[in-house]
Amino acid sequence: MEKQRSFSIKPTRLWLFSFTISFSLIFFIFFSIWVLNLPLYSRQETHFQFNSTTTAAASVSLGLRSPFKIQSLTGLHRNYSATQIKNSILVSTHFSRVENESQVSNFSTFEGILEKESQPQSVAYDINSEKNLTFFGNRSTKSETVSSKGLEIDSTNSSIPIWNQQQKNVSITLSKKEEVSSDVLQVVNKKECDITKGKWVFDESYPLYTNASCPYIDEGFSCENNGRLDKNYMKWRWQPQDCDIPRFNATQMLELIRGKRLVFAGDSINRNQWESMLCLLMGAIKDPRKVYETRGRRITKEKGNYCFKFVDYQCTVEYYVTHFLVHEGKARIGSKRVQTLRIDTMDKGSSRWRGADILVFNTAHWWNHHKTKAGRNYYQERNQVHPRLDVSTAFEKALTTWASWIDRHVNPSKTQVFFRSSAPSHFSGGQWNTGGHCREASQPIPETYRGEYPEKNIIVEQIIGKMKTPVTFLNITGLSDYRIDGHPSIYGRKPGSSSRVQDCSHWCLPGVPDTWNEILYMHLESNRRKSLPN
Repeated sequence: MEKQRSFSIKPTRLWLFSFTISFSLIFFIFFSIWVLNLPLYSRQETHFQFNSTTTAAASVSLGLRSPFKIQSLTGLHRNYSATQIKNSILVSTHFSRVENESQVSNFSTFEGILEKESQPQSVAYDINSEKNLTFFGNRSTKSETVSSKGLEIDSTNSSIPIWNQQQKNVSITLSKKEEVSSDVLQVVNKKECDITKGKWVFDESYPLYTNASCPYIDEGFSCENNGRLDKNYMKWRWQPQDCDIPRFNATQMLELIRGKRLVFAGDSINRNQWESMLCLLMGAIKDPRKVYETRGRRITKEKGNYCFKFVDYQCTVEYYVTHFLVHEGKARIGSKRVQTLRIDTMDKGSSRWRGADILVFNTAHWWNHHKTKAGRNYYQERNQVHPRLDVSTAFEKALTTWASWIDRHVNPSKTQVFFRSSAPSHFSGGQWNTGGHCREASQPIPETYRGEYPEKNIIVEQIIGKMKTPVTFLNITGLSDYRIDGHPSIYGRKPGSSSRVQDCSHWCLPGVPDTWNEILYMHLESNRRKSLPN
């Protein structure tokens, strides 16, 4: 009979077995930790996680040709918190290569809602938050595409903003597309960025045109040709504190008005802006012969109506003079016929404005005239001439007449309406006809200056708020008030003129009105994006 074996484990074998198991577990743990801490560029997917803490945490995995930079946005005036967002929105836009690829794309704030670009090179953002955001861009990166699952980027010198406010989870995915162009990329909050708050920044890349390159600057605004030697007044750029104004892109602006009518209707300050627009647009025209005034008119102060056609774009840029928007006429008082202002009747030229695709109005400058201020036997309603009427009351009645005309004759599905606020004058030591001057000014007024907000602006805003037709108020008063250096002063006439009157109301070109048109361009581009299908 075979001897039965005893089943036992020696202590040495037990120790070796335990050591092997323990070492394997430790190795597995350290290997897992090492894998989880691989560099960002060694993984295939990207996930941006904005957690509900005071610091945004990002978990990222990318395939990049160069290091991917994550940039914190600091210095924003407002706190934009994603905890207030509740709608999930898809956004499409397009980016272009930075002119100097060593620059980092900047994100800033403006107005609007999430919008979709029509090009196939799209960027889709799926954002679950309470406020709607919009993306524009005046800095550019290589084109990227975004989907709602994560973020995959094949790009160089890209920058993604991370907020230091509390956020809900947001996930974004990008993938490389072909390079496309765009002038505007801003992170936009539904709450408008206040472009009236900011400062003038000296920028050597300005002006956007010169007196030599633009043939449409009339003598009154052509300060350089009239002998002004300093050039710094041309080189200031308005920088809002909460966002960026996109640099004017003449080609894109011409595309925005292709086949359309852009009409400026107002006083000589609007002619100032209209001439600026012509000069800005000429920057994209290769053959100047394909831009002409339809009646062969040369721009002067004597003629008040102009229509310039841009042949290649089949569009017109027009100006119609109307000092008050309402009708200037005459009425009989006793045995005399006196000049009156019919504040209940639109200007006779209003029929020419009808059918325009973009309307830019203004009035304010002439409401400071001695007749309008005194208001004696001047304001007329129907057959009645008021013996005396306060200028603010008359202004409100006239603007109400204008608003009624807009609501009655403008189709908001076709026409975009803008009303530019009053532009400030800077006379010292008197008015234009009593020795007022501004010749000594060569720099903007310091930022600590705060001018009084005009009552006329308040009236305009109140009336616009009651209208059925949407009207965008272009508030340029405050930013222009700093620019005492921007007026023609003694350079509104050719050297040798006998007149001692200084012009501290209008503006040199290039100059401040170019900024007004950059703001107009910004709104038109924003409106175009909003009109695109989702």
